[in-house]
Amino acid sequence: QVHLVESGGGLVQAGNSLRLSCAVSGRTFSADAMGWFRQAPGKEREFVSHITGDGGTTYYAESVKGRFTISRDNAKNTVYLQMNSLKPEDTAVYYCAARKVAYLSDYYYASLATTYGYWGQGTQVTVSS
Repeated sequence: QVHLVESGGGLVQAGNSLRLSCAVSGRTFSADAMGWFRQAPGKEREFVSHITGDGGTTYYAESVKGRFTISRDNAKNTVYLQMNSLKPEDTAVYYCAARKVAYLSDYYYASLATTYGYWGQGTQVTVSS
């Protein structure tokens, strides 16, 4: 059984940083591309970032490019999202997701939530102004 467990969320002031972690079990982690998505109250879930299985390719939403960094440690079966220069508009529940099947590695497929087969329960990030 596949489990994704996010951690690291919390309440921070604008301009500060947080690092989210997502621990994965039940899969051959290094084979799976991983993604981070977020959902703010009253809004649809949106793509944040993606990393390939070997960590060699990453994608970011324009809204977080230059501020967020995705990485992974395949020895620890964990993917991270380092979030710097946080803004109030980054407030959301953040979800990690794992691919169930392989897709072409490009931004379009990376940003589609429907291309991910496994999801975590989410972790709340709140940024105060």
